[in-house]
Amino acid sequence: MMSAAYTYTPPGGLPQDASLPDHFLAYKRLQSLPEMWPLLAQRHGDVVALDAPYEDPPTRITYSELYQRIQRFAAGLQALGVAAGDRVALFPDNSPRWLIADQGSMMAGAINVVRSGTADAQELLYILRDSGATLLLIENLATLGKLQEPLVDTGVKTVVLLSGESPELAGFPLRLLNFGQVFTEGQYGTVRAVAITPDNLATLMYTSGTTGQPKGVMVTHGGLLSQIVNLWAIVQPQVGDRVLSILPIWHAYERVAEYFLFACGCSQTYTNLRHFKNDLKRCKPHYMIAVPRIWESFYEGVQKQLRDSPATKRRLAQFFLSVGQQYILQRRLLTGLSLTNPHPRGWQKWLARVQTLLLKPLYELGEKRLYSKIREATGGEIKQVISGGGALAPHLDTFYEVINLEVLVGYGLTETAVVLTARRSWANLRGSAGRPIPDTAIKIVDPETKAPLEFGQKGLVMAKGPQVMRGYYNQPEATAKVLDAEGWFDTGDLGYLTPNGDLVLTGRQKDTIVLSNGENIEPQPIEDACVRSPYIDQIMLVGQDQKALGALIVPNLEALEAWVVAKGYRLELPNRPAQAGSGEVVTLESKVIIDLYRQELLREVQNRPGYRPDDRIATFRFVLEPFTIENGLLTQTLKIRRHVVSDRYRDMINAMFE
Repeated sequence: MMSAAYTYTPPGGLPQDASLPDHFLAYKRLQSLPEMWPLLAQRHGDVVALDAPYEDPPTRITYSELYQRIQRFAAGLQALGVAAGDRVALFPDNSPRWLIADQGSMMAGAINVVRSGTADAQELLYILRDSGATLLLIENLATLGKLQEPLVDTGVKTVVLLSGESPELAGFPLRLLNFGQVFTEGQYGTVRAVAITPDNLATLMYTSGTTGQPKGVMVTHGGLLSQIVNLWAIVQPQVGDRVLSILPIWHAYERVAEYFLFACGCSQTYTNLRHFKNDLKRCKPHYMIAVPRIWESFYEGVQKQLRDSPATKRRLAQFFLSVGQQYILQRRLLTGLSLTNPHPRGWQKWLARVQTLLLKPLYELGEKRLYSKIREATGGEIKQVISGGGALAPHLDTFYEVINLEVLVGYGLTETAVVLTARRSWANLRGSAGRPIPDTAIKIVDPETKAPLEFGQKGLVMAKGPQVMRGYYNQPEATAKVLDAEGWFDTGDLGYLTPNGDLVLTGRQKDTIVLSNGENIEPQPIEDACVRSPYIDQIMLVGQDQKALGALIVPNLEALEAWVVAKGYRLELPNRPAQAGSGEVVTLESKVIIDLYRQELLREVQNRPGYRPDDRIATFRFVLEPFTIENGLLTQTLKIRRHVVSDRYRDMINAMFE
């Protein structure tokens, strides 16, 4: 068998991936990312590029206006003394001003340094010192307040507020301006040409700090341009297609996706969690970029509506969802897109053909009666949604396939800026992370020896391509640990390649829980299975060096309270009185509640493909505070910060194993 090194470049080019249109061929000749904007202004000048309805005042910008503003901001930065190679830190929130500052700083020749302004103050100060930034772009005076005094020791000389606030702060020792004043500086000047090559650094994107201090990922202009060109193989948006953007713009995934969508001439609307549901219906997007938690939330909303529906309507919906699941599982077998049975026998394919023929009329009826109505909640005009930043749980993959909402899952890391693999509409293997994008190679190696493994064998995922970082800024030792002399990047992820080149991820090497019997457990797939229970909102597995797994569970209190009432009990929670009524009072420590969760965990874990006895969750504790970005337990892309959760609940974790 062949060793599992795979680059998706079949003979004769890309017969099934879309061929590049002329304007994308032009992008291949660019030397730097900002050179894209005059081309877009010339080609799509009157098309709305950005719509920010929640800005004060609301903002709509065409491609011509966007290019002019980027130019003017770049000229303003140069007038303030920003020179080629200077580091400009960019810490604001999502807004058109962020994009203007981002591309304006690159056009001025600077290397920008990006992070969320909501991050911990010490983390932001560390990034400023580590990067050597001399100019800081920050959201407002309130954000500046948490950094104000230590800024003097970071090397920053100038601070720019992206808000319109008056830049007057008594006793502030650095030069302080607002966004409008930078524009004034560039009002009468022109941008001085800066010699930039594809090998020059464009940005430092700092890792999210799920483990230890964040590291500055060095990304070149060529790396970003390669993403813009090669993502056309995955999706082909048309000029004016509507995009709803909800993820933080500074994050590598959203940032590169936006560059690509702008390159296509799309019109993007910035939304937020507060307005997201209404904006889906108002904007009627054609495309969306999001993380699994967004799709989980939508799914949970549908399930809640079904639970609250009259019994007859609920049973009918459950019937159509069940029929749909049976239909699409058989269809996967017929089309060779079943991950669990990739090579069905002849009789299995014959049986699948018969079952799809029998189920198709019911499935089409389900489309009229249910699936289309669920899609209406997304605006009803979505062509494709792109999911990244984490694995999509199998039940979500199946649900969205049933309702005919195509989800293309991609995979990558900040260090690969950002996409390595993605599923195609013509080869949407659910459960996989898709095939390498053009110019990208993936191989699977033994985690210890780094020897290449054969297709189908599980090991460490290695990647190579123009988008791979140049290394970690100022950290040669950390770089050497993940990037070898041939340019192969150690992703830290575990998985395998199918013979067709689809990457299937099985867990994170660094997240692996090793039980005392030596068995390695990948927590993410088990956690994905457990959250299928309506009574579990969030879960994190623990158990390093223990005999069996344990779990911290954030319960879905709404569903739990409904179950308790249906059973004739009354639930009492810490600092909350018991529910009204005359039934027996139960708590989260009551046997009836513990038994419910034991049954839920056992069912979901055992029903997971590839179940092993060591996957069983032997003990658990309840956590009533949800894991959120605000309390530091989730990253900005909604991943659990495992080390932070473990530290916060160390005593509880220790107690469950005593």
